[in-house]
Amino acid sequence: MPAPVLVASDLDRTLIYSAAALALTMPDARAPRLLCVEVHESRPLSFMTETSAELLTELGDAAVFVPTTTRTRKQYQRINLPGPAPTYAICANGGHLLVDGVTDADWHARVQARLAEECAPLDEVREHLMTSADPLWVRKHRIAEDLFAYLVVERELLPEDWVKELAVWAENRGWTVSLQGRKIYAVPKPLTKSAAMREVARRTGAELTLAAGDSLLDADLLLAADKGWRPGHGELADAAWTAPAISALPERGVLAGERILREFLREARTGREARTG
Repeated sequence: MPAPVLVASDLDRTLIYSAAALALTMPDARAPRLLCVEVHESRPLSFMTETSAELLTELGDAAVFVPTTTRTRKQYQRINLPGPAPTYAICANGGHLLVDGVTDADWHARVQARLAEECAPLDEVREHLMTSADPLWVRKHRIAEDLFAYLVVERELLPEDWVKELAVWAENRGWTVSLQGRKIYAVPKPLTKSAAMREVARRTGAELTLAAGDSLLDADLLLAADKGWRPGHGELADAAWTAPAISALPERGVLAGERILREFLREARTGREARTG
């Protein structure tokens, strides 16, 4: 039996898109048909193209597909992706490894121990955010899974220098900062998607790993994979970030998700054939 191919992909603005992030720049009559994959408070929230849904279903048969997200477990479980239910999912930026929908307690304990050893405590970061962020442009303060913090802000009112100053402050305490849409994340540096992906690769025996993502919090995941893709939008694209095994795609918005799934499927099939041939 050949070793499986592992596909670890970010979700928001990589495979699934809010209405505001779809980037439907073509004439209305030529817009792709969309499938709603998330409902929140009785309203449709996230979408992918119907073609993406077909590709993801095929990918589920060709590889071990692992949704990999900074979302909390509760936020992730709102998503209803097409295709086979993933055996593994990575939530809270690697803080939770779900196996058949249930947190792996041993993995979570290992993560917590490492954070306690290497980073400033969450309470210190939360206090700094509360005292330094201006209520004029902050809409919500949130703590995710007792692992990291984020703010929901009004982007047009957000001072650019504030984010840069926060990043410097956080860097000195073992934390990193990421601005994604209307959210500013403060995340401990050892809390990574890549560590959880490596654990899934170990458990499944995968020899080829593929990944995709759009934000600063996805950079470690992309670098840890054998091959990776980033869309033409997002933090990584804005910074013109790249690496030797990373493909920077020109597509933006929901059509970038479709392109990423085509690349995953092509590489997964090629890798599987190489291992059986």
